[in-house]
Amino acid sequence: MAITLRPATPCGIRHVQAIRPGIDRPFQYCRHVLHGRDDETSVIDRVLADCRAGRSGSLLITGEPGIGKTALLEYAASAADGLRIVRSTGVESEAHLPFAGLHLLLRPALDRAGALPEPQTRALHGAFGLAAAEPGDRMLVGLAVLSLLSEFADGEPVLCLVDDAQWLDRPSAEALLFAARRLDAEGIALIIAARPGFAAPGLRELPLTGLDAPAAAGLLAEHAATLSPTDRYRVLAEAQGNPLALLELPAALAGDRAPGAGQALPMTDAVQAAFLDQVRRLPEPSQRLLLVAAAEDTGDRGIVLRAAATLGCGLEDLVPVETSRLLHVDHHTLRFRHPLVRSAVYQAAPVSLRLVVHTALAETLDRPDDADRRAWHHAVVATGPDEQVAADLERTAQRAAARSGYAAAGAAYERAARLSPPGEDHARRLVLAAEAAAEEGDVERMMELTSPVEAEDRALTVRAMRVRAAAAFHQGFLRTALRLLTEAAVLTGDPALAADLLLDAVHAAWYLGRDEIADTADRLDALPLPSDDPLTPVARLLTWAVRSAIGQGDRDPETLAKRIVAARRTGFGGPHETILVGATSLQVAGHDTEAHRVADELLTQCRERGWIGRTPPVLACVARALTFLSRHADAWDEATQALHIAEELQHRQWIAETSGVLAYLAAVSGDESRCQSFADEALTAPEPGAPPAGMTWAHWALAMLDLGHARWESALTRLEALHAGPVRHQLPGLRSVPDLVEAATRLGRTASAHEPLARFADWAHQAGQPWIDAHVHRCHALLAADSEAEESYDAALRLHPDDRPFDRARTALLYGEWLRRQRRKSAARTQLRDAFETFRRLGATPWAERARTELDATGQSVPKPGAADERLATLTPQERNIVRLAARGLSNRDIAAQLFLSPRTVGYHLYKAFPKLGITARTELATLELTSSPAPA
Repeated sequence: MAITLRPATPCGIRHVQAIRPGIDRPFQYCRHVLHGRDDETSVIDRVLADCRAGRSGSLLITGEPGIGKTALLEYAASAADGLRIVRSTGVESEAHLPFAGLHLLLRPALDRAGALPEPQTRALHGAFGLAAAEPGDRMLVGLAVLSLLSEFADGEPVLCLVDDAQWLDRPSAEALLFAARRLDAEGIALIIAARPGFAAPGLRELPLTGLDAPAAAGLLAEHAATLSPTDRYRVLAEAQGNPLALLELPAALAGDRAPGAGQALPMTDAVQAAFLDQVRRLPEPSQRLLLVAAAEDTGDRGIVLRAAATLGCGLEDLVPVETSRLLHVDHHTLRFRHPLVRSAVYQAAPVSLRLVVHTALAETLDRPDDADRRAWHHAVVATGPDEQVAADLERTAQRAAARSGYAAAGAAYERAARLSPPGEDHARRLVLAAEAAAEEGDVERMMELTSPVEAEDRALTVRAMRVRAAAAFHQGFLRTALRLLTEAAVLTGDPALAADLLLDAVHAAWYLGRDEIADTADRLDALPLPSDDPLTPVARLLTWAVRSAIGQGDRDPETLAKRIVAARRTGFGGPHETILVGATSLQVAGHDTEAHRVADELLTQCRERGWIGRTPPVLACVARALTFLSRHADAWDEATQALHIAEELQHRQWIAETSGVLAYLAAVSGDESRCQSFADEALTAPEPGAPPAGMTWAHWALAMLDLGHARWESALTRLEALHAGPVRHQLPGLRSVPDLVEAATRLGRTASAHEPLARFADWAHQAGQPWIDAHVHRCHALLAADSEAEESYDAALRLHPDDRPFDRARTALLYGEWLRRQRRKSAARTQLRDAFETFRRLGATPWAERARTELDATGQSVPKPGAADERLATLTPQERNIVRLAARGLSNRDIAAQLFLSPRTVGYHLYKAFPKLGITARTELATLELTSSPAPA
């Protein structure tokens, strides 16, 4: 190990630097502490201590330029004994190069990429240009980052340091934050420094302010002891506690170039002025060479020197720059002492000189691999329309999109559009930029980029309208989405594309009302689709299902059966979105088991291919099916995951709908506060005059909560409002009819139940599903005279399938209550005991309490309902999710892929869960009851 002594850093730290073989960057042992940063360094010390103990954590340090963010990162590096360090720094001019910052950070770990699941390996290699790129999900790269860091931390904890994150290219930042939010038990500490405004939801933030007066005075005295009292006072006043200013302004004063009295500048300007003072003392050729380095984005010493040579600069001109410590130079790279040096040099240069420098760099970057950087340098120089540069940028965008760098692709397409004269190329490139923004999930940019598009080409106009419609849908502006999709379907001359657009339009109309559904379904049915088109059976199934829901169309059950068979024969259309349409159509038609099978297969496909961003609607569909099949715990897991991803994407539509499902599940378990919280989220309406996307689920959830607690009046009020509302055709509207009948009969208001029950019975006839017929018989039993009720209850119990235990238990509860009122206590006990055991096993606490109370009234006492297996109550929610998946036989890697965790985190949680469960082997999980409450209090 070689030991070298470095001079004190600008922040007053002196280091001994130890270089370990095999590690890219040295680690440092700190001998002094930072002035006035005891609280901040103690936070970092705790993060590092957790990392050494195998616990992961992330920290975002924010503050204005020069406030000490970089110094704290250096402190973390100096205190990281026992940890491996990987680092990266955002560079403003690299923001258009996808994954540039991430590649710098992960370069020491890339030899571990082969240990990742194959889709993640392909995504990472494609993102970094290490293999042929293939279009994919941008979020898959984030999952690959998490897995790679986990592999790299195997055996030795890792500290990741990222400086100037506000200048990271967006794909790098998103992938890094995706991983950061999922760090858990890998032994990874991630510390990010950025200026205020860097969005990093879910990360702990450590905001920095200026040093207090004693710390500022101490730092200044240590590094500028010769200042006169007047100058010291002036520097302290000007710096306002900013450490970098305290160190740099004295140099400006020494050069007699500080701002004059009464001319105080904002902090960043003052510090930049201090840096510029040092720059202007350099010889003219050295200043030009420094400008070339500021305009070049990789720090490649060879490129900078070759480009500078065309401006009359030689290697000897680098000596004054290095001596001034404005640049750090090694064998291959040039690194600015501080980002503000780069900014000051570049911004202070005349525009004409900047253009000369960018031209020189573009000519120097003559290798095929330099095509993207060359295109951007040419783009900076271009001051008007330039088709050659625009075409080069378009190719750059295509390469970025192929690597899932959709933000970089969008930027290149947009710049190409600006360099295109008015016309089709200009419009086409704007649409391409908008479509890249759609892949990125950037809803605002989708709208901004398509709003100025004016094209004579109808196909191009349709594409722009589709992007605007998708943005509107994700924002929850459903009427806008419906209008745009309908107009685009009319405009296009392609029946297949029109059908695709109208499938989306029917989806938007579903949330609005009966008239919108009928109109859109008519348009879809009127299209002349060929019988051999795989889209045709799905379109016909969808129109049948939605018309049935609003009481229109063909009521023949055989028609539905034929359409399901035809759609199944084509694999429900093939493409991801079409398969999802087929799955949701099946749910509307009451074929829940088939819907779950189709949606679950699609979810598996999404996970295998890494389509993380596409999963929220699929997960929501799976969660609904699991809810209807009484698999409440599994439904909770899938819906929670859908909500988290939708929140990351800021897709308001799926946030609302998934929150409604979660509210229902919380209601079943009796978690009143969580039910109300999710219901409030589901009832948020972004579009005035349109029903909230999660309204029906929220009302059903709150009504179920009331039913579970025997609050009949409140339950009936909510359910009557639901069934009188504009979207009673939605799934909760039809499926809550038995709940309305129960509440109405409890209150003796049976008249209000007849019309909803007639609709429900009609749906049962069309669907031909025994589980729906069972509900019809239960409702008839509630409304029947005593002499007829028993027959209906018995028929209902015979028809309830085994895969819907919650529905069967509710029928048994009502039957038992009726038998007890008939003074048939022995028969009542049989039904009530079955109901109690099922509710207890499912974690449906209020329903189990109702059954227990009824059993007590028959003279049979049972313990108060609790968790199905009390040991599960000791687990954290994350541990419960992992244990359930492990019990199904999934490996740690499979579980990690499903929950978007690292395999090490999965193993850690299983290690923590086994002692709580009293087991020692994975095989013992099969002996546990894993269907307890999905939403524990």
